[in-house]
Amino acid sequence: MKTHDFYYDLPEELIAQTPLQQRDASRLMVLDRVSGQVTHKHFYDILDYLNPGDCLVMNDSRVLPARLLGHRPTGGAVEVLLLRDLGGKCWECLCKPGRKMQPGSQVIFGDGELTATVRSVQEDGNRVVEFHYEGIFLEVLERLGKMPLPPYIKAELADQERYQTVYSREVGSAAAPTAGLHFTRELLEKIREKGVKTAFVTLHVGLGTFRPVKAEEVLDHHMHSELCMISAETAEILNQTKAQGGRIICVGTTSCRTLESLVNDDGTFKAKSKWTDIFIYPGYRFKAMEGLITNFHLPESTLVMLVSAFAGREHVLNAYQEAVKERYRFFSFGDAMCII
Repeated sequence: MKTHDFYYDLPEELIAQTPLQQRDASRLMVLDRVSGQVTHKHFYDILDYLNPGDCLVMNDSRVLPARLLGHRPTGGAVEVLLLRDLGGKCWECLCKPGRKMQPGSQVIFGDGELTATVRSVQEDGNRVVEFHYEGIFLEVLERLGKMPLPPYIKAELADQERYQTVYSREVGSAAAPTAGLHFTRELLEKIREKGVKTAFVTLHVGLGTFRPVKAEEVLDHHMHSELCMISAETAEILNQTKAQGGRIICVGTTSCRTLESLVNDDGTFKAKSKWTDIFIYPGYRFKAMEGLITNFHLPESTLVMLVSAFAGREHVLNAYQEAVKERYRFFSFGDAMCII
């Protein structure tokens, strides 16, 4: 299986640079994963495709304002992106320009209320950075940090909350679980009123979500590990849904990867957490998920491979070609797809 098998041609102007004013006003493509039939709707129509007794599973991870703009004592500009909390005020970070950020290098952020020292350089070029501050780090970040938008988004984000889901609560992601950006609190309330259960999992999205697949052969690609967890409450809701014949519908590939990583061999769930590097591509047999709500993903990405594993490569690529033809908006701030 070749990486190029998951290529499609995307005009650059279809990459959404800003979110729509109304979250659930985005377009929705509904894809029948058996027949490949495509229907064009709006996201607020998602209600029509959910049945009483189904369970909608959402990733409640909240994006860290992890992009810090600072300068070295000599005045040179530096950008630091927080990737992973290593404890002891140290973080694994991506730093630009890397050549200037050697062990011992100092960085100053804001008016000096936050400073940092590079402690080491890892094999992959990421830096271990120790931060120096007074008080609570998250509060300092809220003041000084910016949202770590994907590299294909060039526009500045006017409202930082538009890169958070309305149900985000567990801080720790380097990127948003973007399929959830389409939901409003009002829409979620209507979904619950219809008799659809809602349940939350947590997967802290890492930078690996933006990394392209460079291997020519799909099987030669290695995923980055991400922390995911299911609570006892969510496990009970999922088990109840399955026992009563309802469908489990994941909001986003991160929710899907969490369930498929943590499901027991018999298809049941219990409270659990682990670091997962699960790689889902065609041939994978899904044990947990019966439906998926997701955005349109980058060509040749692991996310297109996951969606193709669920709905079939031909169906997915045909649907993407239709989305291009119909001028859908792509990627993080773009339109959505419901696969059932």
